[in-house]
Amino acid sequence: MTTPRNELYSATSLVGWASVQQVADIIRSRNLLWNLTLRELRAKYRRSILGWGWSLLNPLSQMLIYSFVFGVVFGVRTRVGDPSGIDIYGLYLLSGILPWGFLNLICNLGLQSLTTNSGLVRKVRFARESLVFSQVIFSFVQFSIEMTLLTIVLALFGSPLFVWIPMTILLMVLLAIFASGLALILAVGAVFFRDLKYLWTIVAQVWFFATPVIYDPARLEGKVGGIAGFLLHWNPSAVFLRSFRHVTFDGRGPEAGDLLPIIGMSFASLAIGLWVFGRLSRRIAEEL
Repeated sequence: MTTPRNELYSATSLVGWASVQQVADIIRSRNLLWNLTLRELRAKYRRSILGWGWSLLNPLSQMLIYSFVFGVVFGVRTRVGDPSGIDIYGLYLLSGILPWGFLNLICNLGLQSLTTNSGLVRKVRFARESLVFSQVIFSFVQFSIEMTLLTIVLALFGSPLFVWIPMTILLMVLLAIFASGLALILAVGAVFFRDLKYLWTIVAQVWFFATPVIYDPARLEGKVGGIAGFLLHWNPSAVFLRSFRHVTFDGRGPEAGDLLPIIGMSFASLAIGLWVFGRLSRRIAEEL
């Protein structure tokens, strides 16, 4: 006799098996994944004067704009880094803008990864997830360059972050895993719902201001409570940024209560993304 518990176990096993099959297909397509990644790396900023320097100008320009508007015009002061002692609002901003920008970049590139490669998808049989993961790897290379420069600058201003570099790399990888799951869902969703790219622009704006990128979350204490306060505190991007700021701006380890949720959210996002992508992948070529 079939029970709800047995049905749930069977469904979970099916999802797990599908994810394993997808990972196996991606591994078999690793040469294509590598070539797609190299294509993105070579094409980016081709024939431009500054080259990869342009990837640093966007977060730097955001830092300068927000520093002027909030730091100069509105007189916002950042908290003092503990134990780094850094109290520069621009560096506090940058330590949040870079992880957020990485997450947003993966989502935006992933959303367009299938629709902009429709010819390849229709003509060649391969693990189409490779198109999404090539954008993830490309974005990770850019993020690594940005974080390296941030690490150097913060170290010059006194942050004892070098001992936390392994933890920083772990957070970068986990953020890439979390964003990959979202990118897989957005990529396949954009094939069936072409207005998704416009809807996602609005969602991303709301998500940005719901995440403490430009403000100290301590300012919300006593002002936002209940369900709204809970959601703002455990918003996945807020948890990631909180941990990134601890290991970079503060120069200490992330909170113990944040690390396990980060790991759980990252792999849950990837598993759900692979499952959704796998369920709809057979109709992708037809819709494109």
